[in-house]
Amino acid sequence: MEKRNSFALAVLTALFFAMGFITVLNDILIPHLKIIFDLNYFQSALVQFCFFGAYFITGGIFGKIISKIGYPAGVVLGFILTAFGCILFYPAASTASYPIFLGALFVLASGVVLLQTAGNPFVTLLSPGKEASSLTLVQAFNSLGTTLGPLFGSAFILSSTAEFISKEQEAQSVQIPYLGIAGVLILLAVVVYLLKLPDVRKVGEEISEKNQDGKESIFQYSHLVLGAIAIFFYVGAEVSIGSFLILTMKEVADIEEALGAKYIAFYWGGAMVGRFIGSAIMAKIKPNKCLTFNCFMAILLTLIAILFGGEIAMVALIAIGFFNSIMFPTIFSLATKNLGKFTSEASGLICIAIVGGALVPPIQGFMADHTSLILSFVIPMLCYFYIAFFALIGFRTK
Repeated sequence: MEKRNSFALAVLTALFFAMGFITVLNDILIPHLKIIFDLNYFQSALVQFCFFGAYFITGGIFGKIISKIGYPAGVVLGFILTAFGCILFYPAASTASYPIFLGALFVLASGVVLLQTAGNPFVTLLSPGKEASSLTLVQAFNSLGTTLGPLFGSAFILSSTAEFISKEQEAQSVQIPYLGIAGVLILLAVVVYLLKLPDVRKVGEEISEKNQDGKESIFQYSHLVLGAIAIFFYVGAEVSIGSFLILTMKEVADIEEALGAKYIAFYWGGAMVGRFIGSAIMAKIKPNKCLTFNCFMAILLTLIAILFGGEIAMVALIAIGFFNSIMFPTIFSLATKNLGKFTSEASGLICIAIVGGALVPPIQGFMADHTSLILSFVIPMLCYFYIAFFALIGFRTK
């Protein structure tokens, strides 16, 4: 059984890579669509609003669906729905309409929500006693996707922008890249279906029987509720920083968008390196202590960026990626600890909380429009303060 679980974990690395790769392309779409449709900061941040808004709308629904159909089936359906969303980019680009682009993005995001809802608890239930370190290790491949995604976007979406003579041609530059991604996702769905991964719902039921805490609702677990709020602020901060990094580099260091997309790979690459290192460290040091340290480092770096500006700000903001690394998997594993049969439902609640990625970037964009772009980074900095509270106090199970 342990060997079979290890094989399943290895297969799930492809899922996390795909989620990271697709999600980070939003950071490429924001400056790209801002130019095409002549958007302000707030309007361009609606890319993240539509993408992460899907988590709020569909997260709870998918959590309940997965509790009935099982995690492997959820993964297969997630790949198919995400591929369909990618395919919709073709007609959306043909119309050169920003609202239609946002609609296609919502469908794509719904597929990613299903993958997220199935993938995270799947890993924790496959790794009893090693939830935080296993999820952090698998999430490192998510960060590999977020590292390679900007390089892909820079080469196939942003680099040739200057060659286009019309807005329609610029919009259509996303068609072939997203069709290629759709093909890979459909292939992954077929592979996962043929491999017949183990259904671990029985593991959750056994944990519930062992604990016998008498709770009948996920909302009776305070560490889950506080953890879901921490996920809201974490995803909001991470996505908001990533969303405005390219635009910030242009403003403070006069770096063009295509080159900035390559630099942003260091932001997500830092998260990848941090997750590989963090996975090893958390096998020896308590996860909440690692989370606390990383929160305060993120706060310090954000403060440095705001106070000093210029190239120092650029380097400080990119460095935050390294300390973001362990936050999501650690918060998730602490928030869902000992939930047993409620794990899939709890995953749905946490996916709803990922709506932070939809709400925080527009708030930062609004502040940037009314103050300055660099000063607006105070918004993600405040998010890290709450995460530090969860790491110090809120994670404790009762």
